[in-house]
Amino acid sequence: MELRLLRYFLAVVDAGSVTGAARLVHVAQPSLSRQLRELERRLGLTLFTRGEGRLALTSAGRHFLPIARELVARADIAASAAAALRHGAMTTVTISCPGTTLTDVIAPFLATWGPADPMPTVEERLPAQIYPSVETGADLAVGTVPPPGHLASLPLASLPVWAYVRPDHPWAERQSVRLEELADEPLLLLGPEQHSRQALDTALQGAGTRLGSTTEVGTPEVAQAVAAAGRGVAIVSDDPRFGLLPVAVEEGDGLVVVRLYAAWRADHHAVQVVEELAHRLNSFCAARYPDATVHPSPRPSPRATVAPVEDRGHGGAA
Repeated sequence: MELRLLRYFLAVVDAGSVTGAARLVHVAQPSLSRQLRELERRLGLTLFTRGEGRLALTSAGRHFLPIARELVARADIAASAAAALRHGAMTTVTISCPGTTLTDVIAPFLATWGPADPMPTVEERLPAQIYPSVETGADLAVGTVPPPGHLASLPLASLPVWAYVRPDHPWAERQSVRLEELADEPLLLLGPEQHSRQALDTALQGAGTRLGSTTEVGTPEVAQAVAAAGRGVAIVSDDPRFGLLPVAVEEGDGLVVVRLYAAWRADHHAVQVVEELAHRLNSFCAARYPDATVHPSPRPSPRATVAPVEDRGHGGAA
């Protein structure tokens, strides 16, 4: 079935007559009448009743009308998308990232976009799925380990893993605590697949430190809620909630951190647009987490360091 015939059909419906439709589509009236009969022949349906110089939709025509409109609309969308691909433009963009990064970094970043930016879709992914997602539809992936070498990438930020405490906790007036001090407190930890937990476990293993009392919870929000209820210290990397105060965790001469990286396919059809979005995300992280952002470089460095965090008004995200 030719889209041209469907467009003629819709023109007649919208104009109310073949004469009016012929003016809309710039086709001679006799030719347009023949095209309508050809469409009816191909469909095996009578779409119009003809009489007194006007056409009226039959029952079959009324049922076929929304189908025709959808087909033509989809064809127009496909044509627009193809034109955008040819010119290296993007009308939509898909970003994949971990859940906490989605909530605390990506969603606030999207709130700064304007009408000229592509329409975003964000997919929450497990760590092992983030970078492979650029091979299955994601335009930009934000992960917490250095991306594989075949992807273009940009380091975004090194965000501290916080020990969140109540204002009446002995640590409330401190900027940081040593890793081994965590062993003396009841801790609320996320599952081992979460990035803040992985960063903590790696630091503990490197320091040869064992924890004392721990309770595993499902989400960062629950961890902070339980900490706010006085049941322990929440070890997470997201922004503060429930009036809790963030205390950084010292690891040797640095901090326990979660590092964020942006990655995308170097052969992406709109690689300049994707790269620009990655740099804008880096700048956004610099403004939102000024003490935790790393400078862009051609490839991420897994040993990037962070400056001590002085502003207690900021949390982190990963």
